[in-house]
Amino acid sequence: MSYGYSPRWRLLTIAVLRPLLFGMLKRDWRGQHNVPAEGGMIVAANHLSWADPLALAHYVYEAGRYPVYLAKSPLFETRFIGAVLRGTGQIPVYRDSVDAAMALKAAEEALRAGQCLMFYPEGTCTRDPNLWPMTGQTGVARLAISTGVKVLPVAHWGAHELLPYGTKKFRPFPRKTMHVIAGEPIDLSKYADQPMTATVLREATNEIMRTIAELLGELRGEEPPKELYDHKKAIAERRRRDGKGAAAS
Repeated sequence: MSYGYSPRWRLLTIAVLRPLLFGMLKRDWRGQHNVPAEGGMIVAANHLSWADPLALAHYVYEAGRYPVYLAKSPLFETRFIGAVLRGTGQIPVYRDSVDAAMALKAAEEALRAGQCLMFYPEGTCTRDPNLWPMTGQTGVARLAISTGVKVLPVAHWGAHELLPYGTKKFRPFPRKTMHVIAGEPIDLSKYADQPMTATVLREATNEIMRTIAELLGELRGEEPPKELYDHKKAIAERRRRDGKGAAAS
């Protein structure tokens, strides 16, 4: 099945959400000239809050592109939200490995159809204590290398003030500023002729995440950490410590 969407559904979401977001958030937007005007592309951004998707969608749309997200499959099963997601061309992601492969195929079809796909390479909101980006998962790099599209690195700051991660406390007042910056597209074509090994994918992913971290440092006026927070490693270390503590007792 080829990728498709309903222009009417997209127009409806624009008509509803665009004025709402203009009224809700102040904007410090930079680097919109780096957003390609056409063609398949991947936006890779840091993940701070559940408020990220709409705020970043606003930035990308005002730069001339309609954002397409990979969303959890249960959302597509609800009556109204599911209709909106399907109508606007969002892509469902399933937990089952076979269906997950179908989602990757759908993402490839969307890119070849010239769509703008939005990704959070970290896979979840950052657990870094200072809210810097974490190390990323390799899916974005794999998709970019296999399709030949460029990756647009985007960093943002401010969504965590609107809706802090881990809480349901929506804080629209006082009006928050959404700081967003897009860097120059990252060309991963140098990896195209290499075997798609774990080492190659990790190297490409590290390049993407380091670029995002540098952009976030520019927004925050701070130097990002030399080594990004590794959530999996931190969990393993915590379990190791807990295991030692339990054994000692």
